[in-house]
Amino acid sequence: MTGTTTARTTGPQGTPGRVTLGQGLEVSALGLGCMGMAEGYGPADAREAVATIRQAVRSGVDFVDTAYMYGGGRSEELVGEALAGLSPAERDRLVLATKCGLLRTATGVRIDGRPEHIRKAVDESLARLGTDHIDLYYLHRVDPEVPVEESIGAMAEHVKAGKVRHLGISEAAADTLRRAHATHPMAALQSEYSLCTRGPEETVLPVCRELGIGFVAWGPLGRGLLTGTLAGAAFGKDDMRSILPRFSAEALRANLEVVGRIGEFAARLGCTTAQLSLAWLMAHGVVPVQGAMNRAQFAENAGAAAVRLDAAALAELESLAPAGSFVGDRFHAPMQATVDR
Repeated sequence: MTGTTTARTTGPQGTPGRVTLGQGLEVSALGLGCMGMAEGYGPADAREAVATIRQAVRSGVDFVDTAYMYGGGRSEELVGEALAGLSPAERDRLVLATKCGLLRTATGVRIDGRPEHIRKAVDESLARLGTDHIDLYYLHRVDPEVPVEESIGAMAEHVKAGKVRHLGISEAAADTLRRAHATHPMAALQSEYSLCTRGPEETVLPVCRELGIGFVAWGPLGRGLLTGTLAGAAFGKDDMRSILPRFSAEALRANLEVVGRIGEFAARLGCTTAQLSLAWLMAHGVVPVQGAMNRAQFAENAGAAAVRLDAAALAELESLAPAGSFVGDRFHAPMQATVDR
């Protein structure tokens, strides 16, 4: 992978520095994703989640990412509780991102990109978050039944009303990204991207560079694969990895062999596997939103800010884990069908 989608400035030693996404939106070079605080990876501690969000913001990792979809609003509520304990100056520094258009229902997941849904969803998110504006508002998934121009057009109404400052889109195909950007300038595309998942390099990253759209990577640690801690792990029913192809017994064995090679290289560099994986993304101008569930995980991941990778290190890492090294789809079939539209 060559080139960058963002401009990065280095922060004080041990801090992530700042990155400018599209439309002049400045964020910390490392973000905090809050899905796992509500659901997805086994039991979570709400009090610890709130403490982790506050620690992140106060340490300079003040790009916080959530969505209604995460726990049916529970993640937004936890972020709102954390915000309530911040000072006005801390809230002003915070870049708060949330999403619309992907719903959790009694029968499963439903995509809804209709303008009438989007017009209502923003006020519901603002109420859960306890704030008067959202800094970055994403269309969580593209609705195949609704032209993307209609969905983005409804979101743009919130910008005009002052409820939202910037717009983005998630898991969109390259042509869809162009159409969305033509409707209203996109500050960011958010899609899964990591050493495990390299698809964006072929399609959407070039478009982001061309159009000046920032790239935000969710799942930068491969749902825990790139932490180097999953050997012998068992996934319970409340852990989504129990149904993901990449974490089947056979796939996991193969994938952990690749992680082992990455981990050996990380040890030679004096960092952890997770820190190296995050630093790889940051070295290319991509903003990873790491999904720490507690303060200890956050502190380890934040150490990626101190890892600087030169051209030789990047080339060696590429030789150890080239694109296509990891096996297994990233979603089970119903959700896999919702991406790259």
